[in-house]
Amino acid sequence: MNKEDNPEIALQHLEQKIDSLIRVCQQLHDDNIQLKSSHSELIQQRNALLDKNEKAKSRVEAMISRLKLMEI
Repeated sequence: MNKEDNPEIALQHLEQKIDSLIRVCQQLHDDNIQLKSSHSELIQQRNALLDKNEKAKSRVEAMISRLKLMEI
């Protein structure tokens, strides 16, 4: 009788595969949570940088306007 013919051994192999899949699923779940958190943080940073960039653009445009007025 080989290993595949023995139901007990086949069941143990199946349990090992299931346990391995459970570990993989848990790791993927944990990774997904971490990625969602990182994504959220990056979106907040992006929005802050866009806002900062818009403010700097407005200041530069205001300076250019003042300089043009000084030329007249």
